[in-house]
This record gives sequence, structure tokens and C-alpha cells, in this order.
Amino acid sequence: MTEPSITLYRLQACPYCERVVRALDRLDLAYRSRYVEPMHSERNVVKRVSGARSVPALVDRGTGVTMSESANIVDYLERTYGDASGPGTAGAA
Repeated sequence: MTEPSITLYRLQACPYCERVVRALDRLDLAYRSRYVEPMHSERNVVKRVSGARSVPALVDRGTGVTMSESANIVDYLERTYGDASGPGTAGAA
């Protein structure tokens, strides 16, 4: 089985991370969860990937997008992978 193109860097029990997880699940997207260090100063893997130590951070190898901030990630997922017939989805201008 191939590795999912989406990787989500997250913390356990993080409400912002769970917001992204709900969007991924709602859109039926395969993804890999990478749980990171709870201590902000030790999140070096996230910094290497996204340039910041904040979570959630999403890497989509399929589109080449790396981003942080849960609201931005959810918006990106809906625009990129959402139902093209609905408002504010992929294909909308």
C-alpha cells in the first residue's frame, strides 16, 4: 500500500488539530498523523517541515502545499478536495 500524500503534524488533545482531523475525515481523505513533542521548543520536526513550530501543520505532497493554522488548512482542504458542485470548493474562482 502506498503512503498517503497528506501528512498532519499534530498534538494529542489539541482542539485545533482535531478540527483538521474532522475535515480530513469528512472529506474521506487518507492521511498520516505524526504526533509531535508537546513542548513547543522541541518541535524541531515541524520547524523543518513548515518553518514554524506551531501545530497543526499539514504537508500535501500531491499538491506541494505545506501550511499551518487550522482555519487555513480546513479552507485549503475544502477548496482542493471538496465537492466541486458546492460553493467555495475546488474549481471556484
